Amino acid sequence: MSDVLPHPAGRLLPHRPAGSDPSLDPSLLRVRYDPRIYEEGRESIPEHPYLFETDVEICLIGGSCKSPIERFWNGSDMIYILQKARHNEESDPMEESKTDDAFYASELLPRESSGPVALSVRRAKQLISLYTMVQNPNMTHLKINELVMLPPLWIRCDGSDPEHTCWLGAEPLKAGNKITGINFYMVTRDGPTADKTYFANLEELKMAHKMKHHSSIVMTKGFAQYELIRAAAIEDTIVESESNIYVDITWNTVDKILETPPLISAATLNITLESGDPRSPVYQLYRELQFLLALAEGLKTGVTEWPEPLESESAVELVQEFLTDLKKKLDGYCISGNKNETEKIKCDTAAVDSSIKSIFSERGDLDFAEQLWCKMRSVSSYQELIKCFTLILKSLEHGEIQPWIHQGSSSLLSKLIQQSYHGKIEVVSLSGITPIQMLLEIGLDKMKKDYVSFFIGQELATLTYLDYFISTSVDLQEQVHRVQKLHHMLEIMVSCTVLLQFKHENLFPLTQICMKYYKENPLNVKHVFQLPIRPVLVKKFYQNDHPEIWKVEISSGHGQKEVKTTWQVSTNPPVEHMTSNSTGLFSDSTVNGSSEERMYFITMAKCSQVHFA
Repeated sequence: MSDVLPHPAGRLLPHRPAGSDPSLDPSLLRVRYDPRIYEEGRESIPEHPYLFETDVEICLIGGSCKSPIERFWNGSDMIYILQKARHNEESDPMEESKTDDAFYASELLPRESSGPVALSVRRAKQLISLYTMVQNPNMTHLKINELVMLPPLWIRCDGSDPEHTCWLGAEPLKAGNKITGINFYMVTRDGPTADKTYFANLEELKMAHKMKHHSSIVMTKGFAQYELIRAAAIEDTIVESESNIYVDITWNTVDKILETPPLISAATLNITLESGDPRSPVYQLYRELQFLLALAEGLKTGVTEWPEPLESESAVELVQEFLTDLKKKLDGYCISGNKNETEKIKCDTAAVDSSIKSIFSERGDLDFAEQLWCKMRSVSSYQELIKCFTLILKSLEHGEIQPWIHQGSSSLLSKLIQQSYHGKIEVVSLSGITPIQMLLEIGLDKMKKDYVSFFIGQELATLTYLDYFISTSVDLQEQVHRVQKLHHMLEIMVSCTVLLQFKHENLFPLTQICMKYYKENPLNVKHVFQLPIRPVLVKKFYQNDHPEIWKVEISSGHGQKEVKTTWQVSTNPPVEHMTSNSTGLFSDSTVNGSSEERMYFITMAKCSQVHFA
């Protein structure tokens, strides 16, 4: 079998002569194709790495997968990640590498993942050496038929050396199809600490880079990340949530460590929003959506989990009062002041905070079916649902009410109402899933109009652009799914309006970004929506705040000869295989006369090059 890589998505597999010492034989890093590759499009590290040797696991990261070294390196979108095999963590890796040859011929099956585990720095350096030798065209004694340019290799390290190395990396340098050398990377970590005397001096960093790489000119680039939700939230109202709004800022020419980014910087707003925060101004609408989802699930499974009622009165009482008022109105009675909702039914958004009323207010044009939905959201059992619809159908059959409905509604109840105008309606059996489907249909109609009213009323979208989200040409389950997307987008717009005081000029492009994503992808509350902005737009939220991440990149050279030194501080551990319980906390003690200093992890990433002569 040829030692070439016939497909870029192949993976490294053990391949050695019987009886040889695997720790010294670079032929272990020869490659053959294996069709068992990882799925593309995932946002996490593959759950089931494969064995390379008995002490090492290997993962292939590619496509749109989230890279674990993205903070320290921007390169090829396909890389190998090596880490310690988790099935023999107590064993000596060098002894394990000498086990029976039969192991290498066995089928390599995925095992349950328990998180990445680092290799010793010594073992990582050995693997880097093998990786380098197998790609060096001068190593003719290895008798490699055809040199293969492998994807970059990154190895998790346990920090057991004096520098506390947490990553070692290697990347081939190329000229056309030829490999001309290797870029080596070393990432070290320290902290967490609030003592700024541990922080580097920028001039010393630049001087060290110049001496290491024999360069006379260096360039600096800054990066800072600030969390905006904490800065913008009302004090003492922060709760556990997956939601996060933060801004990434980059700028050229850094003057000092931890400097505040200049206003001429490039900034990107990153928004991850989990729906259902009780503090949200549209929380009541979220609860309404949850009732809709419960009906959809009941329609699908035949078992409905009725959520806690949204009203204190029973749904039957509310429907009966509503029908009585309509009958009196039909008989010519004046009912002024009886109930505000007789003239204008207020949906759950009536509970909206005053700061948001201008952007999201209750509709005043609710038709009979929509008003009915507002009453029946309090249904708490199947029997209660039957009673409500029985009352409604009897009133329609006897001509006791002549309700109006919006044109274009395709719900079963709307059809019955239209039939009642002619004095006769078809018989509907209130059994099985029919009552649930009837309620789901009028709820869908009502909530679609709520969202459309918001997006069109705020001039954030046209009806044509919203057509995908309100289409009735798909089944009810898909319609519900698309309404969920509308709600998620609404929560994003409302949060940016309330927390960040965004205006139309910022909300409009954000809406387009969200809608484009949701026309092509399923609901994903963990997706990060990104919006380029001017730093001045959010300056007041971060200018006096501590950054979550701050780093400076020092570089020299151009093209393939470019080399970088990166110094970074972060409030969270920079690597997942070396964590601490002190993440994101404040120091208990006073450092340098300043109280409540932020705790930071310090990370340094260095690069060096070796050229094959």
